[in-house]
Amino acid sequence: MLEEARWAPAAGLATAVAAPRWYVVWTRSHSEQLVEDQLAARGFRVFNPQIDVWSRRRQQRHRIQVPMFPGYLFVHHALDKESDIEIRKARAVVAILGESWERRAVVPDPEIDALCALTRSGLAATHHPYLREGQRVRIVRGPMTDVEGILVRNDHHKGLLVLSVELVRRSVAVEIDCTMVRPA
Repeated sequence: MLEEARWAPAAGLATAVAAPRWYVVWTRSHSEQLVEDQLAARGFRVFNPQIDVWSRRRQQRHRIQVPMFPGYLFVHHALDKESDIEIRKARAVVAILGESWERRAVVPDPEIDALCALTRSGLAATHHPYLREGQRVRIVRGPMTDVEGILVRNDHHKGLLVLSVELVRRSVAVEIDCTMVRPA
């Protein structure tokens, strides 16, 4: 508990201030952008990763951006009771994952770091079923060096690297060169 908090004096009293962590906000269907805009306007650091998908409208195909994890977005904040209430007051928020405001579920930093590396890399990612089993690998070179995920092989040279956020039981897959990975 002491490692997770730092002590700051407030009017002569010692109070615990939690360190910022990544939390998952569950939103209504197709409301991720609405919630992201509201929370950002209230000063929260919000991460709503996007992927490009093909869409067909009026007999034409074009690429659009959709949430990487439909129905969820991530908030990095030192969550206390007031900020928990402020997040839940946003329109279209269903809940913050966890038991109560004191016991919110936390997404490990390496999982968020992997998603950030993926969004920065510009590689094409697709939605993929959540995988629990499979070989865990680490990318050893390229734009996603040191990212770990689950490798699903398609052929001898190409494969799918699956990045997962266990808390929301969702995954995304990105096609990679299998020669760039090593067992983790």
